[in-house]
Amino acid sequence: MINFLSNLKSIIFPISIVIGFTLVGIILQKIIFVSLMKIAKKTAWEGDNIIINSIKGMLILWGFIIGVYIALPFASVSSNVLIVLHKILLVLIIFSVTIVLAKMLAGFVEQYGKKSGGTLASTSIFKNITKGIILVIGALIILQSLGIAITPILTALGVGGLAVALALQDTLSNLFSGFQVIASGQIKKGDFIQLSSGEAGYVTDINWRNTTIKAFGNNIIVIPNSKLASLIVTNYNLPQKDMSVPIEVGVSYDSDLEFVESVTLDVAREVMKEFKDLSSKTDPIIRYRSFGESSINFAIILYVTEYVNKFLLRHEFIKRLSKRYKEEGIEIPFPLRTVIMKQPKA
Repeated sequence: MINFLSNLKSIIFPISIVIGFTLVGIILQKIIFVSLMKIAKKTAWEGDNIIINSIKGMLILWGFIIGVYIALPFASVSSNVLIVLHKILLVLIIFSVTIVLAKMLAGFVEQYGKKSGGTLASTSIFKNITKGIILVIGALIILQSLGIAITPILTALGVGGLAVALALQDTLSNLFSGFQVIASGQIKKGDFIQLSSGEAGYVTDINWRNTTIKAFGNNIIVIPNSKLASLIVTNYNLPQKDMSVPIEVGVSYDSDLEFVESVTLDVAREVMKEFKDLSSKTDPIIRYRSFGESSINFAIILYVTEYVNKFLLRHEFIKRLSKRYKEEGIEIPFPLRTVIMKQPKA
């Protein structure tokens, strides 16, 4: 009976310790962690949010590890099993710390990219590379702590690097093309671009393999970085977002061109004033271009704050210009062609 109670105690007491520390981790996660999140949101420094989010979910695991570590001396297990369990706990600690550091450093890289607005401009490629480096270092530390020599592994990786490079030519081409695109600073996240192949949209991300573009239809276009680097790209955000919107118009040869110019500019200013959130402060201009087959052609140039605004502004301008021309008696002629029929001589 005494042996049974002693064996039962050697089982229940260690389990109780593990459960107790795990519950402490859960309480810290549910109560203190939530309070820290609320406090961090009120501060101006974004780094505290990154740190807190990095350790999110780890408090329960760390509570469990501490509980197991404290409970092991009270458990009736052999020395060999005890050594194995200590190594497992060490691996769990190193692994969890590696995950936290990877998230934390990747978060700081992303934050720096957003603030700098330059080559890092919040693309995921640098964030993913940072995570990868930290995870590789953590894996090497785990192997070293288990007594596995990492020097032969590094040597094998160096020898096998050439074979891997040959097998992953397309992947490496996309990776270095992604670096080239980002380093040039000519395409950044949030830019509206159009490719020579016809695709157009907002750049949503540049990662290690491809660039994603969100088109007007709310669909995503995925372009390999190597393909993007070889195409002609028009970036409507550089050197600035403001851009001109030329609209072609033609009026009858009988029209008073001074009057046409005055009416057209009046309508353009009215539209730009009403839609001032879409328009830039630049005054519209008109330029006559050519004598067409049935009309005198000119372009009225409006100015918008960014590419997508031109559609609504052009839409409203054409409607109002057509109405105003009808009111003022200005004719927009149909194309005319004169055909002379000659009769053959008898």
